[in-house]
Amino acid sequence: MASSVYIETTVVSYLTARPSRDLIQRAHQQLTRRWWHTRRSQFDLYVSPLVIQEAAGGDPNRARRRLTALKAIPVLDATANAMRLAEALAQAGAVPPEAVVDETHIAVATVHGMAYLLTWNCAHIENATMRTRIETICRSEGYEPPVLCTPEELMED
Repeated sequence: MASSVYIETTVVSYLTARPSRDLIQRAHQQLTRRWWHTRRSQFDLYVSPLVIQEAAGGDPNRARRRLTALKAIPVLDATANAMRLAEALAQAGAVPPEAVVDETHIAVATVHGMAYLLTWNCAHIENATMRTRIETICRSEGYEPPVLCTPEELMED
């Protein structure tokens, strides 16, 4: 059985974006494309309604590309339990107040038992200073959190 991966919106955004002029972003885009083409088939991928909603925003042509990339990926429900966990993360300050969307990604992935949450959001999700708080709150609510990681960290080579 393959490990489960929740694909957060930044991943599909980097996958489908025009090459950035910023060297770091361009490297992240290339790593994302490499992971998508060489590793994703080794995992069971999932998204949430929030990922679909975020991917549908912005430039219509880019949105269409993001939604096409996500088309065959199963959508996890944003259940009442996920919303309660998101609120617990917010109340504990595990994620900054302006990052309400990010705590919802974490909560949906956690409640559905994902092994990994794949993201390029290193400000509010894949952040070493916040990871302990996020994991502590998830566990205190009775859930095992997913490994928060970037596509680069989920490469085998």
